[in-house]
Amino acid sequence: MGVYALPTMKRRKYGKSRHGLQLVTLCISTTMVLVLLGLVVLSVLTARNLQRSLRENVEISIILADTVSTVDGTALGRAIEALPYAREVSYISRDSALALAKQDMGVDPSEFAGGNPFSSELTVKMVSDYANTDSLEQIAGTLKLDRKVVDVAYTKNEVEGMNHILESVSIALLVLAGLLIFICYTLISNTVQLNIHSRRFLIHTMKLVGASWGFIRRPFLRQAIVVGFISAILTCLLLGGIGYGLYPYMPHVETIVTWRELAITAACIFGFGFIIMVFCTLLSVNKYLRMTAGELYQI
Repeated sequence: MGVYALPTMKRRKYGKSRHGLQLVTLCISTTMVLVLLGLVVLSVLTARNLQRSLRENVEISIILADTVSTVDGTALGRAIEALPYAREVSYISRDSALALAKQDMGVDPSEFAGGNPFSSELTVKMVSDYANTDSLEQIAGTLKLDRKVVDVAYTKNEVEGMNHILESVSIALLVLAGLLIFICYTLISNTVQLNIHSRRFLIHTMKLVGASWGFIRRPFLRQAIVVGFISAILTCLLLGGIGYGLYPYMPHVETIVTWRELAITAACIFGFGFIIMVFCTLLSVNKYLRMTAGELYQI
């Protein structure tokens, strides 16, 4: 009795250690795939903030008539700042413009021009939604109707080029995200199938002794939920560590990567981890539940 019990105990210990090793491998594989997915989701989300930040750097210059006083120019700036397309408006007087020119050029332009050649102006930083060619043309046309305004200037070619590049990058990121999500699903599905394949005879044995399909599925689904939860936590910790390590080298990154983007990325990681793990586990277990003993030995 004791002679046969010792090999049996060794086999059980070996089986448990092997099963534990498979779970560790499954967690590591799932975590690496989720890290890749998290980076893609975060890139897509932060690309929108980056686009908004770049568009908010678009400025238009409103050249005022020489007869416009500082008081009237400042009042016009406050009126424009109250409009929906203006994010920030600053007034630059003729004297301030001359002083800036002296500083940049190293000489006094008034000595060559016989007087101050500059006009007072308003610099308007645009709200990102209005930083496109159509909106800027319409805004410029409306501003020129004011008798205080001589001209409205903005770099049309730069705005068109920037918007074209941003649209191309957005499309490329969406295509890349779809492709990588499919790859992530395939990798997780294969990993889960390999794990359940090694236990296919246990599934068949439980079916032979009369266990229902729901009863057989339950431990596998419980394992899938635990692995998905652990992998998602490890993924969030890894991505958080990467972000924390990059922060000293990118001090303004918090304006691009906000808590909203981080929360959505974490939710996607947990959701994808749970859904894919459970879905792949159900498919794999059902596959072996439908097989006969002969079919199990053939694969």
